[in-house]
Amino acid sequence: MRILVIEDEKKVARFLRQGLEEERYAVEIASDGERGEALASAEGYDLIILDVLLPKKDGFEVLRSLRAKSVKTPILMLTAKSSTEDKVHGLDTGADDYLAKPFAFSELLARVRSLLRRGASEKSTVLTLADLQLDTVTHKATRSGKGIDLTGKEYALLEYFMRNADRVLTRTILSEHIWNYNFDTGTNIVDVYINHLRSKIDDGFDKKLLHTIRGVGYALKESAQA
Repeated sequence: MRILVIEDEKKVARFLRQGLEEERYAVEIASDGERGEALASAEGYDLIILDVLLPKKDGFEVLRSLRAKSVKTPILMLTAKSSTEDKVHGLDTGADDYLAKPFAFSELLARVRSLLRRGASEKSTVLTLADLQLDTVTHKATRSGKGIDLTGKEYALLEYFMRNADRVLTRTILSEHIWNYNFDTGTNIVDVYINHLRSKIDDGFDKKLLHTIRGVGYALKESAQA
């Protein structure tokens, strides 16, 4: 599942990314309100963690704007403003939950799981392509009923492919969404992980699902045709 963290404090943002990625969530960071709102409006995230005190546009403004645009993604407000009035204001504006700093990561994680379950109840939690299935709650992958052991990055990569089945994904897109940095033409990290993932989901099966589109990128689909 994909989580957008809108947080301008670099140490907090790094802490959240590391902890959430260890739990096999794909995490993207926005360091100001305007960038966060743009990402939240255009991308399909499963959860947004939103700070209040942000540069360019504060969290309450971002929250109000997203709800006005009918963005229904669950939003967890994470802020040092812990007064009852602030919590009520956040919840009334459209937040789904409110957690004050400082916080225990275990509590944040429990709230994240709760919000994700709530959102998942409105849609299927199992992604399917041919005989390949991925449960976005348990993070378990199977093909023809056989379990597939995935690392955190492999899981994030497979989930992104399955949410974009039949779409050609360039190395740049994969780098930005899975590794959260601009694509460096001097690195082959995307290709390395693609090869690892392909060996796990395609080896031993007659029908190959993960295809290389020469000169463009990769696609997860049943047909080998571009």
